[in-house]
Amino acid sequence: MAEKSALQKYRDKRNFDATPEPAAGGEANEDARSFVVQKHWASRLHYDFRLELEGTMKSWAVPKGPSFDPNDKRMAMPTEDHPIAYKRFEGQIPAGNYGAGKVIIWDKGTWHPLEDPHKGFRDGKLKFELRGHKLHGHWTLVRMKGRGNGREDPWLLIKERDPFAQPATEFSVVDEMPDSVKELEDRPAAASAPGASADAASGSAPSAASSGPPEGARPAKLPKELQPQLAVLVDEPPAQPQQWLFEIKFDGYRMLARVEGGAIALVTRNGNDWTSRLPGLLKALRSMDLPDGWYDGEIIMPAEDVPADFQALQGAFDSARTDQIVYYLFDLPFCAGQDLRDVPLEERRAVLQRIVERKPHANVRFSAEFDAKPEEMLESACRLGLEGVIAKRRGSAYVGRRSSDWIKLKCKLRQEFVIGGFTDPKGARTGVGSLLLGVHDEGGALRYAGNVGTGFNERTLADLRRRLDAIARERSPFETGTGLPRGAHWVQPELVCEVSFGEWTRDGKIRHSVFHGLRSDKPADAIGQEPVLHAPPPDQPATKAGKPAKKKAVEKAGAAAEPAAHAASTLPPTLRISNPDRVIDPQSGIRKIDLVRYYALVTPLMMPHLKDRPIAMVRAPDGVEGQLFFQKHLDRYKMAGVEPLDPAIFPGHPPMVYIAKPEGILSAAQMNVIEIHTWNGVRTAIDKPDRMTFDIDPGEGVGWPQIQEAAQLVRTLLDELQLPCFLKTSGGKGLHLVVPLKKSLDWDTVKSFSQAVVQHLARTLPDRFVAKSGANNRVGRIFIDYLRNGYGATTACAWSARSRPGLGISVPVRWDELPALKGGAHWTVATAHQRLDQGNAPWADYEDSRATLQAAMKKLGFTP
Repeated sequence: MAEKSALQKYRDKRNFDATPEPAAGGEANEDARSFVVQKHWASRLHYDFRLELEGTMKSWAVPKGPSFDPNDKRMAMPTEDHPIAYKRFEGQIPAGNYGAGKVIIWDKGTWHPLEDPHKGFRDGKLKFELRGHKLHGHWTLVRMKGRGNGREDPWLLIKERDPFAQPATEFSVVDEMPDSVKELEDRPAAASAPGASADAASGSAPSAASSGPPEGARPAKLPKELQPQLAVLVDEPPAQPQQWLFEIKFDGYRMLARVEGGAIALVTRNGNDWTSRLPGLLKALRSMDLPDGWYDGEIIMPAEDVPADFQALQGAFDSARTDQIVYYLFDLPFCAGQDLRDVPLEERRAVLQRIVERKPHANVRFSAEFDAKPEEMLESACRLGLEGVIAKRRGSAYVGRRSSDWIKLKCKLRQEFVIGGFTDPKGARTGVGSLLLGVHDEGGALRYAGNVGTGFNERTLADLRRRLDAIARERSPFETGTGLPRGAHWVQPELVCEVSFGEWTRDGKIRHSVFHGLRSDKPADAIGQEPVLHAPPPDQPATKAGKPAKKKAVEKAGAAAEPAAHAASTLPPTLRISNPDRVIDPQSGIRKIDLVRYYALVTPLMMPHLKDRPIAMVRAPDGVEGQLFFQKHLDRYKMAGVEPLDPAIFPGHPPMVYIAKPEGILSAAQMNVIEIHTWNGVRTAIDKPDRMTFDIDPGEGVGWPQIQEAAQLVRTLLDELQLPCFLKTSGGKGLHLVVPLKKSLDWDTVKSFSQAVVQHLARTLPDRFVAKSGANNRVGRIFIDYLRNGYGATTACAWSARSRPGLGISVPVRWDELPALKGGAHWTVATAHQRLDQGNAPWADYEDSRATLQAAMKKLGFTP
């Protein structure tokens, strides 16, 4: 009777003659309570989280799904109790039924309460362990009392800080493990945390040295000081990567921790005591009950979009935000009365990992080894905005000097420089224009090495000027070097800064430099030009380990290309496509070679839209489900047919690029470029845009009919302003409206007018439009994105593919075709052939329709 009452709401919502869902059934098991997470494509995709308790499956809908990051507090809306048999349901709930849509068993296993579950459920706080195929470790469900707004109060699903916890920037379980586990066992065993020893899975606490000191350890008193091992910079991976261990090179400060008798000191690589500057980290280390020893690592400041931010780390010391600093430990030269420096690297790290994971703290982490090809790992590190990769020779000892047993591969060249002077700011800039940089030569003389004028914000510029004025001097501190600017201000060569750059010139200057911050942990007189070796020196004899990596599959794309019925372009016989069969979109099954063939078909159609326009490219080396990033410069990626523009477009920055020849489109696709975006101006008259773009950007809850209506309304207003308007699909969710202009006004004027158009629409039809971007501002409404009209902003080019599931494409269309369109991705790479016969014909009048804005401005009442 109790079960019937508990399930009454569930049954009342369903017609079991029309849905395959179970009406009842399933056996309770209080000794091994089950859990299930069902991925449910209903009106919106969500994850149904269910725990077996009191004879039913207690249920919550989690819109974003679980996260292993303790900082992600996932909303969990309570739903009706489900029968225990529901944990095995996977299938399609037919249309017209409650919850219609596809359901899969995304994860399943057992859950183990850490406190009384009945009381916890009643009180609104459940703490438990999950043993699933995907979800592991300790979790909490907590009710948000009084937040229901007339409905049942929502809960939060939170990952506890334990060895399974991972930052969202490093791992998203819903994205990286999307598939069903229905065919797997119902009660998987408890999993070990990443890198943990077997005893961790059983629940026992591992010891720092579970089987005594490792071989090679020697009893020793803990030294008062320790000189850290340093890495050698190289320009290519080692020839035998299987003999090396690879770690991320973090963008932070090298830091050693000395622990003795409960006392902890934090020391920089140069022996400076920073303990008082890091009270939060000191507290974290104390909470871990560390054995006596020297611990080697790096401190970083995590950022929102990248794993580490050097300037944010520097700023943390200035703004008392040091509690957010994270310490990555990677070596253990002394531990528990033992000198481990002659212990092989892997064994030292194994001891260190056990210590870190024995009593973990979120701000102290083990620097993991990455099992990937060096080239792929370096590429991934560069995409994440990190410095690069550190490689360490397996089996090597720890030595207190720079050693070729440790090598570093950097995304860009990067090192410290001494600041010897600065130039005045120009235009609207404040503080300083550029810093004049130097390095010491072998004789100790300070040599001028060029300048850096980018990478600053207003706060940094003001702080730098204050510091530089305090150490001003009359004469130049540079003893050698040429090319010093006139009118420079000189300073005592005391401040050290870190700068990344593209290359060293023949006369010893750096090019394409970017400022990353001041270094207070390194003395100025120790800064010289960092040498770059061409290969890791074989200090130790090479040993055989593993099989050589297979060469990447390379297909001569021209030989495999099929004839194009609607385009004159074919793949050039000289273009070679690496990894041609790699699937870049699992949803459609489209491979890299398919994308290159698509671009070969549309190149003649795309080139008129690309002519002379600066571009930005979206690269997807791991496909549309992997990490995506914009590329605006050539950097180390050279692409035939893609040429640099005059660097004066953005003074001090690497030059922008444009597609100079048709082969540029195909060579970009070979380099994993999926999207090509263009400016609203051309390089021959870059100061005056030749088009104005409106991007119909729908908010949450906006349907396709509303987007179609919005496009028509924008067109109606533009018609009233006597401005021509051309339409194209975006390839994504919305539509693009383009007004061709005569090159007569500057960027700020065109952008401001486009903003006035949007503001007029928002005032006139506030139930449909908003004039401010941001997801919260446009729920149920549409933001007409005028920001595309700013200097340097870009929009997906006509015929560009989009890096989204399905690989939609942006296609020019006629206005009378709008009602029949099914969405912004009406055509895709796979279906493009259905549209090639139309080509650019819908925009045949584009060039002849160019207009000026003066009359429209007057009619709208806009004053520049």
